[in-house]
Amino acid sequence: MPKKHINPDSLFPSLGYGFSQIVAASGKTTIRISGQTAWDSNKQIVGSRVLAEQARQALRNVQTAIEAAGGTLADIVSLRIYVVDYRREQAEAIAGALREFFPEEKRPASTWIGVSALAVPDFLIEIEATGVLE
Repeated sequence: MPKKHINPDSLFPSLGYGFSQIVAASGKTTIRISGQTAWDSNKQIVGSRVLAEQARQALRNVQTAIEAAGGTLADIVSLRIYVVDYRREQAEAIAGALREFFPEEKRPASTWIGVSALAVPDFLIEIEATGVLE
């Protein structure tokens, strides 16, 4: 079954926030990607202390990981996003990054979780992903 992105009118319109309410998927292989942060391949933080830039780097790392597994961002069906000391006014920084990486018709399901800290004090965001390859 190809992936089906479902956004019923009876739930709030999430596409503008960069994610779908529901993604139905089945395939040959399920990919679970560990939490990705703003580290580059040399363990240097990309984006300093700017949430939007760290989100973009974390998503670039998700993209690198899914491609290494033989997929593309279109194969990502869900994200779990951890944000340090999350506040509502930070939503656009995260949503903007999601919209850059995922076209409106193929946005993964997503959960955003505010946390007090991540593994490295300079991390502002960490993104786990699940992909389904056909």
